[in-house]
Amino acid sequence: MSIVREEIVEFYGGVQSDLCALFEEFDSTATFGVERWARPGGGGGTTRVLQGNGPLEKAAINVSAVSGAVPSKLSERLAEHANNFFATGISMIFHPRNPHAPTMHANLRYFETDTGAAWFGGGLDLTPHYLYESDATWFHRTLRDICGRHAVADYPAWKRDCDEYFFLPHRDEARGVGGIFYDHLTAELESVDTFQRELGQAIGDAYLPILERRVDMPYGSDQERWQLQRRGRYAEFNLAIDRGTKFGLETGAGTESVLASLPPRVRWDHDVTPEPGTPESTLIEVLVQPREWA
Repeated sequence: MSIVREEIVEFYGGVQSDLCALFEEFDSTATFGVERWARPGGGGGTTRVLQGNGPLEKAAINVSAVSGAVPSKLSERLAEHANNFFATGISMIFHPRNPHAPTMHANLRYFETDTGAAWFGGGLDLTPHYLYESDATWFHRTLRDICGRHAVADYPAWKRDCDEYFFLPHRDEARGVGGIFYDHLTAELESVDTFQRELGQAIGDAYLPILERRVDMPYGSDQERWQLQRRGRYAEFNLAIDRGTKFGLETGAGTESVLASLPPRVRWDHDVTPEPGTPESTLIEVLVQPREWA
């Protein structure tokens, strides 16, 4: 068996279709649009965004498969000696309306060059606005159990990598309660492909039960204000730090697709510091000192 890029592209497209159907049923008020885009130089993708008045304020599930000459300013270190590249992936973001329901991000990707180099990357992470320990535990245990079924997966290491990657150094805090993050997996590609297929098919299992527990909880204007302030941190990470955003813009991917992960509404109020002992301060405590959830 060997890696066949067309089969990976097909799998990512199937995950997109399945998740769009799943979360349309959950939201029940809106549907995902379909926007196809072409990349100058080779390839393109399909951007699917749901925006409505239901429990999901915004959700985006995007797939792409791009190829061509390696851009001169590409920051991907494993492609620095290559002339041509191929990259495909699926990325997604869910921004619930209810402040008690956490944001979730996931992506799966495959990259190869004309030098023979090839690798997988990906991960899932959870970003709550209010901390519910049972949600973080469910999310992490789901990922831990999937990793435990594959010798190529390393939940403890990838959990640490996630905590380190999704971190805002200018705020000295994590973006959320993490998950797993892996990149540049160059060995045993067939086994990694098998692992990633199970992971992709389990995204709904990891996140949807959490949403179902939280989307009908009552909240007020103070909770909504805090949610929008925390979304500001999310936007800061995506625009200033995230390598996926940088890669998409560097390779000429559709700009709207690359930036579809941004929340629809945010606030940047000056010097926001929650009072000690409040639910808001409890979240911050976890963000400055990551925990073991699984």
